Amino acid sequence: MTDDETHTRRRRNRTRPALAALSGVLAGFAALAVAELVSAAVRPQAGPVVAVGGAAIDRTPPAVKDWAIRNFGTNDKLILQLGIVAVLALFALALGMVALRFRRTGAAGVLLFGAVGAVAATSRPDSTGPSDALPSVVGAVVAAVLLYFLVGRLLPRIPSEEGAHGPDRDRRGFVIAATAAAAASAGAGALGRTLNASRGQNAVASRDKVVLPAPASAAPAVPRGAQLRIADVSRFVTPNSSFYRVDTALVVPKVDAATWRLRIHGKGVTRPLTLSFGDLLRRELIERDITLTCVSNEVGGPYVGNARWIGVRLADLLAECGVAPPSKGGPADQLVARSVDGMTIGSPVEDVMDGRDALLALGMNGGPLPFAHGFPVRMVVPGLYGYVSACKWIEDIELTTFDAYDTYWVRRSWSRRAPVKTQTRIDTPKPFARPKAGTVMVAGVAWAQHRGIGKVEIRVDDGPWQEARLAAEDSRDTWRQWSFPWRATKGGHTLTVRATDGDGQVQTARRTRTIPDGASGHHSVVVTVD
Repeated sequence: MTDDETHTRRRRNRTRPALAALSGVLAGFAALAVAELVSAAVRPQAGPVVAVGGAAIDRTPPAVKDWAIRNFGTNDKLILQLGIVAVLALFALALGMVALRFRRTGAAGVLLFGAVGAVAATSRPDSTGPSDALPSVVGAVVAAVLLYFLVGRLLPRIPSEEGAHGPDRDRRGFVIAATAAAAASAGAGALGRTLNASRGQNAVASRDKVVLPAPASAAPAVPRGAQLRIADVSRFVTPNSSFYRVDTALVVPKVDAATWRLRIHGKGVTRPLTLSFGDLLRRELIERDITLTCVSNEVGGPYVGNARWIGVRLADLLAECGVAPPSKGGPADQLVARSVDGMTIGSPVEDVMDGRDALLALGMNGGPLPFAHGFPVRMVVPGLYGYVSACKWIEDIELTTFDAYDTYWVRRSWSRRAPVKTQTRIDTPKPFARPKAGTVMVAGVAWAQHRGIGKVEIRVDDGPWQEARLAAEDSRDTWRQWSFPWRATKGGHTLTVRATDGDGQVQTARRTRTIPDGASGHHSVVVTVD
């Protein structure tokens, strides 16, 4: 062998590991693309990234979940999915290098990853059965075959079979095969996405056809003065596009209102009901302004919003089914709401039936519910954190007891009962702002749903509490804006706010975490006055 031939062979040997790693990445890409295509024939939630992501959410410790929401907000699901894809890419890269020496072992590793996706898909609460495993299984088989084939193109042949240009021909063959595999995978993935998107067309069409009738009991007009004319203060009515969304659904369910049904059954239900969307539309509807708050909202956090909801009184439906609250001898003290995505949320029956405007909501801010906020129907119960009241995409209501059943979040260390805590937030000035000396308007919002806000006070540094001016109150179920003209002097200052609810209870200064029943403490901002 000449020196040139030796150098060429060494160069080829050095590039083989890189090409093997590339083979692994292409196989991983093929697995996801084929799985996406197969999921279009099963259901989008059965895809491996969604299934594994959902399983990861189910098993995430509450503290980690809170950290993700705090740092990534409503982008936490995107970050999770990107993380899963990144891990898959690294795993596939490693398998490609392993397959260079052990082809069958590398291919078996791909099948193992497919098994993980299949188990995750079939073990989810919303699993429809063994068919949910198909996307992961088919994708893994295709990827294993592809990896075995591509790595085979890189392995050296015996000298008698090479010929003068054999290695170069094999390398060209690898490039052609890899390019074809990448193109085919991209095409399969694009087709799968298109088909999955088309699956929701009936749901979109059903939503477009919804015409909400005039409510029998309309919400009073928002009083003049409820919305302060101060820059940077949250709008009194939160637009749908800005309303917070915190849930576990990696794929937003798109439910066809024409086929949707709600079943009410369980302990103490003497007359079970099954209702269609049309049945609810034909019932007496009420319209109310109600503020919702997520239990994951840190002190001063953004996960609170106010909207105008229209729907059916939940208490009326329960009474029609023969349900009585525990205070009147009813045997059930917990209402378990189930969503189409498998989520379970437990609400106290006593609270739902105590006269507050607990709704099965059909509309939000003048139109049908957006898909991301629960179309076609969701629960809204003022005064309770969302994780014990605000079931989206609801399809089942079971009456039971707290002793008999723990819902999704209760099994993850959150409290069974969670009334909203009195909170207030400084919207302006922002933390670390540098306002000019003189009169600086301090303003924000306060909430204590179903109790209302009676007073808001501001403290500058360690000075006395001074009462802020409250905006007009809409109802005790909505947040309330406030303002305080502060005579700001030069230097650094800490502004602290607290609220007193409508029952006269002063917001506690004791700082607690969001777990297990919501954060508490006073909100403060530090500013420097120039």
